Amino acid sequence: MKEFLLLIRQDADALDNLPPEDLRHHARKFAAYIGSLMKEGKLKSAQPLESGGRVVIGRNGVTRDGPFNESKEVVAGYFLILADDIEDAVRVARANPVFQDIEAMIEVRPIRKMEGIN
Repeated sequence: MKEFLLLIRQDADALDNLPPEDLRHHARKFAAYIGSLMKEGKLKSAQPLESGGRVVIGRNGVTRDGPFNESKEVVAGYFLILADDIEDAVRVARANPVFQDIEAMIEVRPIRKMEGIN
């Protein structure tokens, strides 16, 4: 099995616009999705990301508040998964319940293993 990083991209305030009952239903669907991945032995880690942070720029390490994009889209969270291949990782991404409740995009990236790191 290979490692893949699934980056969830969505509007920063997308979940804020859901009514409370829809938000609770969304949370239950996510819990079931995560439970399924754990049962299959595919989930290594998953977390939402806070909206704030810092950006380190260039060789001198200049920092600024961020991350800020030209659009309202942000990386809202990630999943680190194990999958047989890229198609299996895409299947896992497509099953994410985020697509049922809001407009979102999930970037599927294979992790390149480097000698001497982990």
